[in-house]
Amino acid sequence: MTKEERRIMLLQKLEEMKVIENEIHAEGVRYIAGIDEVGRGPLAGPVVAAAVVLPEDFDVIGVNDSKKLSEKKREELFELIKDKAVSYSFGIVDNEVIDEINILEATKKAMKEAVEGLEVLPEHLLIDAVKLEAVDIPQTPVIKGDEKCLSIAAASILAKVTRDRMMVEYAETYPDYSFEKNKGYGTKAHYEDIERAGICPIHRRTFLKKIL
Repeated sequence: MTKEERRIMLLQKLEEMKVIENEIHAEGVRYIAGIDEVGRGPLAGPVVAAAVVLPEDFDVIGVNDSKKLSEKKREELFELIKDKAVSYSFGIVDNEVIDEINILEATKKAMKEAVEGLEVLPEHLLIDAVKLEAVDIPQTPVIKGDEKCLSIAAASILAKVTRDRMMVEYAETYPDYSFEKNKGYGTKAHYEDIERAGICPIHRRTFLKKIL
């Protein structure tokens, strides 16, 4: 595939991922927030949600589900999305709250905080497979939204890069667990590190009941 063919393919993908937003904009809605989270599965660290309102003429190509992008590409898109966004915000819920209220409720709490932190009031929310009962804004949960919906994909990139950077910082404080590599996820090496060094203050105790 030539460079030009790839550019055309990415432009087509961009337009495909705008379909849901375009349908809502056509109803007279101006501000749509895409919301996604990262960090529901790890053994350690917070769950991080991002909410982002993109302009209708958003033209950054390459935005996709953050899990399908390289770290380098995510970092590049992270800056472009922030630069072009009408508004963006984050919600961060730590491991202690996750242990207290469970990961699903912690995810919803992080998403709610992200929405409330936006500088513009969204008129509609597009959320990756979750409904926020505590938020009184029209909303549409989208299954696999980070693959299908531009603003949700953009939110997934913002959340992923933010959480990954946090885990790299935690690795300096807790060097026994290679958080800079595993980002808190339950790799074989991470479990071995826990067996050797025990748990640290950012581990989720409810995720490690068998070991504890």
